[in-house]
Amino acid sequence: MGSHKRVLLAEDEPNIVELLTFVLERSGYSVESRADGQAALETALREPPDVMILDVMLPSTDGMDVLRRLRAETAARRVPVIMLSAKSQREDRERALCCGADLYITKPFSNAEVVAAVARLAEVQHA
Repeated sequence: MGSHKRVLLAEDEPNIVELLTFVLERSGYSVESRADGQAALETALREPPDVMILDVMLPSTDGMDVLRRLRAETAARRVPVIMLSAKSQREDRERALCCGADLYITKPFSNAEVVAAVARLAEVQHA
C-alpha cells in the first residue's frame, strides 16, 4: 500500500484534533497537527502535506492568512486545503474559496464528511 498520505491539521480545539486524528488515522492517513496558524504554515511549507485541514479561527495567524500565504508560495501552492469553520455565512465560505480553499466545511461536521473530503482531495493530488 506504499506510504500513508499525510494530512496536516491546523486546529486549536483539542477535542476536534483528537477526533479528526482518530478518524483519519483509522482510515489510513498519517496526521500531524498544529495548534496555531504560524506553526501550521511553517510545517506546510517545509513538508507540504497531501491534504491540509485548516481551521479559520487560529491563534497567531488566522486560517485565511495561512491560506493566502500558502497559495503565494510555490512549494505549497497546490496543496489541497479544506477550511473548517464555525461560521456558515455565505460570505465566509466565498472568501475562503476566493483565497484558494478547495472545500469549506462548517462545524459541527460529520466525521464521514471530513474523511470523504480528505480522500477525494488526496486522490486529486496524485491523479
